[in-house]
Amino acid sequence: MKEREKKSGKQLVIVESPAKAKTISHLLDNDYRVEASYGHVRDLPENAKQVPSRYKKIPWATLGVDIEHDFAPLYIIPPDKQKYVKRLKEAVQEANTILLATDEDREGESISWHILQVVSPPKDVTVKRIVFHEITRDAILEAMANPRGIDENLVKAQEARRILDRLYGYLISPILWRSVTRGLSAGRVQSVAVRLCVERERERMAFRSATYWDLLAELDSGKGTFKARLIRLGDRRIADGNSFDPKTGTLKDTNRIHLLEEKAKELAQAALNSSPWKVTLLEKKPASKSPAPPFTTSTLQQEANRKLKLSSQRTMQIAQQLYEGVDLDGERIGLITYMRTDSVTLSEKAIQQARNLIKNMYGNEFCPETPIRYQTKAKHAQEAHEAIRPTDLTRLPQDVKKYLTDEQFKIYELIWKRTIACQMVPAEFENTNVEVTVNVNGQPLVFYATGRRIVFPGFLRAYVEGSDEPEAELSDSESLLPELHLDQTLLPIQVVAESHKTKPPMRYTEASLIKKLEEEGIGRPSTYATIVSTIQDRGYIFKRGNELVPTFTAFCVTDLLEKKFMDLVDVAFTARMEEALDEVAEGEQSSVDILRAFYYGEKNQPGLAKRIENGEPYYPSVTIGNDPKTGEPLIVKVGKYGPYLQRGSGESRDMVSIPPTTPPDELTPEKASELLEKKSRSGETITVEVGTGRRVVRRHGRYGDYLEISQTDEERSSGQKPKRFSLPKGIHADDLTEEQIQNILRLPRQLGLHPEDNEPVIATIGPYGAYVKHGNEYRNLDSWERAFDITFEEALELLKEPKRKRAWKKSPTVLKDFGEVEGANGVVKILRGKYGDYVTDGTVNASLPKGSTAENISAEQAVNLLEQKRKKQTA
Repeated sequence: MKEREKKSGKQLVIVESPAKAKTISHLLDNDYRVEASYGHVRDLPENAKQVPSRYKKIPWATLGVDIEHDFAPLYIIPPDKQKYVKRLKEAVQEANTILLATDEDREGESISWHILQVVSPPKDVTVKRIVFHEITRDAILEAMANPRGIDENLVKAQEARRILDRLYGYLISPILWRSVTRGLSAGRVQSVAVRLCVERERERMAFRSATYWDLLAELDSGKGTFKARLIRLGDRRIADGNSFDPKTGTLKDTNRIHLLEEKAKELAQAALNSSPWKVTLLEKKPASKSPAPPFTTSTLQQEANRKLKLSSQRTMQIAQQLYEGVDLDGERIGLITYMRTDSVTLSEKAIQQARNLIKNMYGNEFCPETPIRYQTKAKHAQEAHEAIRPTDLTRLPQDVKKYLTDEQFKIYELIWKRTIACQMVPAEFENTNVEVTVNVNGQPLVFYATGRRIVFPGFLRAYVEGSDEPEAELSDSESLLPELHLDQTLLPIQVVAESHKTKPPMRYTEASLIKKLEEEGIGRPSTYATIVSTIQDRGYIFKRGNELVPTFTAFCVTDLLEKKFMDLVDVAFTARMEEALDEVAEGEQSSVDILRAFYYGEKNQPGLAKRIENGEPYYPSVTIGNDPKTGEPLIVKVGKYGPYLQRGSGESRDMVSIPPTTPPDELTPEKASELLEKKSRSGETITVEVGTGRRVVRRHGRYGDYLEISQTDEERSSGQKPKRFSLPKGIHADDLTEEQIQNILRLPRQLGLHPEDNEPVIATIGPYGAYVKHGNEYRNLDSWERAFDITFEEALELLKEPKRKRAWKKSPTVLKDFGEVEGANGVVKILRGKYGDYVTDGTVNASLPKGSTAENISAEQAVNLLEQKRKKQTA
């Protein structure tokens, strides 16, 4: 013991990330050594290669879970983590005290437990678990003064989640490979998120639009103009967008008048020529709006998506950077509190700081008499945690702007404003409702207008919350009406008939999907960003603008899971599973009981194992409708090369590939029929081959048009492949002249035998244009038509020239060189390549996030990007 104390009197602090370690090491004195684990140090094996040799022959080994003995996990140290474990072990041998300072959530608790398992500290070394929700000196010292042991319940909850996800993914994904196509994956939560998007798209596909008309009048009060819309004819209301059945397009509310074009235009002209126009109703009502609570993980992701158009994944990356620390004039500081939380609680210190700032910056009237304390509604929320807020509210956004990247500044400003606003008084409004009536042919036409005046802005001086409706105005903005009084006569300036169409339900955005998942109790703060990014990365969802559009692959996978494993993609079932895991975290439930019920079943409910074992094959498809020309069914399936459309069945069926980013609601029967007709036209005879008289058929493949020579019956029956001729990239068969077609059919041309080795010299066309070839030597031709007329002598001269490198193979430009960085597998550089800037360590390449440049990416950020990419590749 004394020997080790002589070597080092330091206490070892272990965190997850090098960025966090760097910040903490700046905050502590030389009595402490800070090391990073670089995330999890142990995990279940990802493949058979990672299974230890002594387990190789055990049936459950590749699953990584001993399903026969209480679902005991088989943990291994992944190859890319072994060097970090080695360093931690060495550091432990020189320490007197180990302070496990990983994040305060389940994931962080689990990392600490695993670290302790692999480093095996000597018995005389003191081990303490410390947690803090902000990386400041005061918070860390307070945590050190109040250490605790590792929370085994949190560890069990995280472990149970990991095992559930492994059982779900490893056992159900192979069913998708057999029934849909290889390479697909299922996930306990991701599959539910995909289903939500698919259900919304199904609603859009079933939607039937309706057209309706109304009138819009522009009126002059003498003190200003305003617009009012027709709402009633006599005592009957005019139909609006909510009056129609979305599945049929017919009027649901028969008490309403469905105004059509002819009648609307007739009424508009008559109303303009009628008088008097009188104010028949004038109501003024006070209203108020309270500020939104401070940010939780989900509300930060939603608001950053709405206001800044940032993905949830990118928002969390930036928030993590602000949490782990930023260099401010040589001082490294954590700018925000922990970013994974479902709590809206603020510390008394933060509340007092906010109140003082509000009084100083906006005035006493903007600060309520008593502090506002928010209560978290989530059933299992951790009230000991805080909402996301700046660690020091006196650090104003403009004060730190010069030290931050553009994205970091925008996120910090968003958090700062929301935190300040949540402690301000409500905004006060005066709402005005007006009805204006004019009689047309003895029938009263009633027009309606609303106005809003801000009486006192309150929290709106600091912050206005965003909206999920892209076309909607912010509800907090003013809409002023001129001064009006009851029975006032108005002058109509114009009255126009306006046409409207009902709109299908909006697709989810990242913001609205996260909101839906949170409302349904699916996922937790640490998983929202991963869920949304995973379903995009795996081809189930693509983004169009800010919308999340499900692919046909998502439709087929969802269809299969609904038929075979309905409860596993059921929102309520998944939410109950999340609650059960929360109960494990609180020591109220046994993790083994949950796993056993899930895998083996309970009572009359069969478990996953039984259903997989007894399941009948099911091959999903998406029905588009019937072909409007032939009446045959139109269905979409997913194959090896992606989605394809099929009409009919058996040998007479027609098929055509569909672009993978085709929104399902846009593939109507009419468009599907057009696609098939276009494909059938690609089999038309366009000419005959000179000399043989055989038909030359134009066809369309995955890579564009090509030509095919028709076969004899004998050739077809013998299985002989037809002669096919590629066309140059970008050239369509319709663009070719008869002479060009015949020249293509004569390719490849043998120009002669090379004088050096008597091997043939050939001219032909390939995917990238025309070229000449001799052995393994190739030379590109400037024009694809040169393949028809280049001479033997010209080809020989060209082959003598040095080979020119293709432009896309040129060496990428080095923009930044970080050298050797801990956490990477080699020298870390930022390069500029054909498809943009990316970071690499020689083994993994990761694109720079949108909006980032080489200048504003640090070494820690670069390593983080590489680590995320590496995880995706092994997932």
